[in-house]
Amino acid sequence: MEFDKSILSFLKPKLLDELIKESTLKEFSKGTEILREEQYVKVLPIVLNGLVKVYSRFEDKELLLYYIEPAQSCIMTFYAALKNTPSKVFATTEKDSKILLIPVLHLPNWLIEYPDFNELFYTQFNLRYYELLDTIGHLLLNKMDKRLYDHLKKKSNLTKNNSVKMSHSQIANELGTVREVITRVLKKLETDGKVIRNAGEIKIISKW
Repeated sequence: MEFDKSILSFLKPKLLDELIKESTLKEFSKGTEILREEQYVKVLPIVLNGLVKVYSRFEDKELLLYYIEPAQSCIMTFYAALKNTPSKVFATTEKDSKILLIPVLHLPNWLIEYPDFNELFYTQFNLRYYELLDTIGHLLLNKMDKRLYDHLKKKSNLTKNNSVKMSHSQIANELGTVREVITRVLKKLETDGKVIRNAGEIKIISKW
């Protein structure tokens, strides 16, 4: 299976050749669980095309942690692979995705032999850290209507679709709340002229 190498152009050619030689390129349909909690990590993903959602579960609730976009990997999976500990997260494709699966047995040597490989994960750690700060800021400063609006806007941008197709329960899980709250807040956003709801779709029609 071929892919455009330019998406990984931040890696040096020798390392990129090694990755392609030793890794497996695989396509996953939307909604495929590619990692589950307590699973030992055997391969490290780099998303080439598509989108992957990484989340945790607390009893019967989900909590969105972050999305893995093209040219990105998963810092939680990376940590679990290096430490040989069970995964603490779940990962599911949000769109049809093409992912490069790197056998973790090569990681220790490659991190020593190819210093630029480390940059991929330093960058991911920095990105997730700032996302965490942003999330905390939303929790402290913004009301649920602004949080929900920003979440839908981000989802729309990530999926490159002008509408979001999710149930109220799914949205509630990602925002760490309950369905009734999402239903009430969506109605307010619609009344305020920010979104339109129609047949299971939510479309943003106005800026905040």
